[in-house]
Amino acid sequence: MATAAVSLTDVPETMLWTLHNRAAEAARPDGVLRDDTALRIYRSLDYDYVRSFGKADGSHGVRSAVFDRELRAFLDAHPDGVIVNLGEGLETQRFRVAGDQALWIAVDVPEAMAVRERFITPDARHRHVPLSVMDRAWFDAVPSGRPVFLTAQGLLMYFEEAEVAALLRDMAARFPGAWLAFDHIPRWVSRKTLRGYKKTPHYSAPPMPWGINIDEIEPTLRAWIPNLAEYHRLPFRWPRGVLRIVFGVWTVAPVVWRLTPGLARIRFGARPG
Repeated sequence: MATAAVSLTDVPETMLWTLHNRAAEAARPDGVLRDDTALRIYRSLDYDYVRSFGKADGSHGVRSAVFDRELRAFLDAHPDGVIVNLGEGLETQRFRVAGDQALWIAVDVPEAMAVRERFITPDARHRHVPLSVMDRAWFDAVPSGRPVFLTAQGLLMYFEEAEVAALLRDMAARFPGAWLAFDHIPRWVSRKTLRGYKKTPHYSAPPMPWGINIDEIEPTLRAWIPNLAEYHRLPFRWPRGVLRIVFGVWTVAPVVWRLTPGLARIRFGARPG
């Protein structure tokens, strides 16, 4: 198979990290997701994933599977809904989640979108918006009058807390009644990246300024968005092996449970008046 060179740095390069883990999970007979498109893209890129990111693990495959379940439930209730994937990179969710009546909108910075479009072509039901999620111009790509589900996988932690708060407030005002699913990291992980975290000798993870512990997330969100309608902590379970046991104990052990990474689904309240 011919391969294509790719040159990415900083946060956009992390989409290759997540692709590495998702493709490895999809290739396993006992993997938590099936994703032939991710495997095709993974094998088509001329990039030394193991040199940069080390041996693949199940983390991003599990995260994607959780988001898949959320979107399937949304589309079961709202077949003509709008799904907006923020910072989508090389995520291939639309190939895993059926939704013939839905509108899918991918938002990402131009350099990431250029790589995506080597393999995934937008069309009338699958639109690409080459903008930073912090550029509110992407709001205009979302049609009104239809249910909306927004996702942010591996994204919000790369911004400052004030930026995250402002973005969520603005989305709540523009998309009342919409759902948002996202992941977040604890404060200790954020501090580790700010000091300079080398995933391998050949790759340093970008700084992740926004860290928040699980016991802080709901009160913080309610302070940022006073009319927040719903908050749900989504389950994350390691797929197999010793880490499944370790992570399972960690998430329920006294005191330290609050220091685990988290997944959340929220719903913005209706527009006042």
